[in-house]
Amino acid sequence: MVSLTEIAPETLGLGLRGRTALVTGSTGGIGHAVAARLAAAGCDIVLHGLATEAEGAAAVAEIDRRHAVSIRYHHADLASPAAIEAMVSTLDSVDILVNNAASRHFGPVEQTSTADWEADLAVNLSAAFHLIRLTLPGMRERGWGRIINMSSIFGLIGAAGRVGYVTTKTALIGLTRAVALETAGGGITCNALCPGTTMTPNIEARIRAAMGGGGGRAEAEAGFLAGKQPTGRFVDPAAVGAAVAFLCSPAGGDITGVALPIDGGWSAT
Repeated sequence: MVSLTEIAPETLGLGLRGRTALVTGSTGGIGHAVAARLAAAGCDIVLHGLATEAEGAAAVAEIDRRHAVSIRYHHADLASPAAIEAMVSTLDSVDILVNNAASRHFGPVEQTSTADWEADLAVNLSAAFHLIRLTLPGMRERGWGRIINMSSIFGLIGAAGRVGYVTTKTALIGLTRAVALETAGGGITCNALCPGTTMTPNIEARIRAAMGGGGGRAEAEAGFLAGKQPTGRFVDPAAVGAAVAFLCSPAGGDITGVALPIDGGWSAT
């Protein structure tokens, strides 16, 4: 076993050459930032999403042009266990699994349709279970593995109007703790990250609409984040990617079963 004292500080979070990471929901946003950060650490990457072939190729090219790693894209419907099994069967190994893909529907509980509820359960929770179930035997065999479940600030606090999302993101933390205990001592860790609000195309449109009322961008962003992140800043997806890389590094080897907020202090309020 390599001691941390033998590793130069600047390489902590790196040294993943030869590992393969599967990052679900990774053609954009947090998932793509996580994949890019792991690629920078030398990890081969499997991107996943429901994007078109052209969109998937563009996501691959964006990382491929910057990092000398193997990278490919899989289109798979995570609501289907059969599709999940088919995707995993094409992979030689998965050393790092990042369950990032998410479904979300808005509205009060009594107006939430059965289909929307089932979709949130399937994509946000059951898919993570199936992917862990299918990739964990290989991790055990190799004596090394990292599982990151992307929960949310809404896995730590409640919110109205998104019952499926809050329920599944909370349950992901329970799944994380259970898997962490089952894999402790086997060279495998399982952790959950709980990001706050990041900039998305939808939020960008809302910011621009608010600016149309005559205010500046800083004012519009502050208004949107009021009651959320005390820092007054959106969470940078690259910071979430860096946290994943840290948890996959030797420095993260004894961190398991944790639900780590990356929320600008929101969960502290």
